[in-house]
Amino acid sequence: MSRTRANRLDQVYGAIANPTRRAMLGVLATGEVKVGQLARGFPVSFNAVSKHVKVLERAGLVSRRIRGREHWLRLRTGPLHEAARWLVRQRTFWNSRLDALEAVLRDDAPLGR
Repeated sequence: MSRTRANRLDQVYGAIANPTRRAMLGVLATGEVKVGQLARGFPVSFNAVSKHVKVLERAGLVSRRIRGREHWLRLRTGPLHEAARWLVRQRTFWNSRLDALEAVLRDDAPLGR
């Protein structure tokens, strides 16, 4: 895996590690919203919402469209799909390794078990 791709995964997993940001992504999954609308749904300051949105933007999970004074946010699912694919590869690898270990341990087990 390239360093750039690894950095992107680090940013995605870091962004979704926070429950507030995960909740924001849930709101954005319903469609494009203005930053102010998003902020009203959370019991934190507008400044805190803005900081969370910037983390999501750096991770590539959110795009921003500016129309006049309005800032519209939209969910970008590509990075989430990439993170999910990485997890599937890890699960596949580790399941095969654990299956192999189980087979070795069964072969070495005493017959009385």
